[in-house]
Amino acid sequence: MNGYLIAMVEVDDPDAYEAYRSRTADIIAQYGGKFIVRGGKIEVREGEFRRNRMVVLEFPSLDAARTFYESPEYQAIIALRTRASAADIVLVEGYGG
Repeated sequence: MNGYLIAMVEVDDPDAYEAYRSRTADIIAQYGGKFIVRGGKIEVREGEFRRNRMVVLEFPSLDAARTFYESPEYQAIIALRTRASAADIVLVEGYGG
């Protein structure tokens, strides 16, 4: 069953965030992941969306998503993101229906 990383991000410093964003794709691919959503227009239909950016990554399993997030390569660039943005990040198992 696929695993997903969902990030709701508020970018405060777009130039500094680019230093992080430009390095993520190779690391994600290295761990078997791919972008499903990477920014783009957001339309809120119910409730509130507190951030200005959403990212959804798909991995072959929840374990693979966890391995990516905990990887030395990703951990090495997290500080770039946290200096330029605030984020809520969750890992979730996909629906096997």
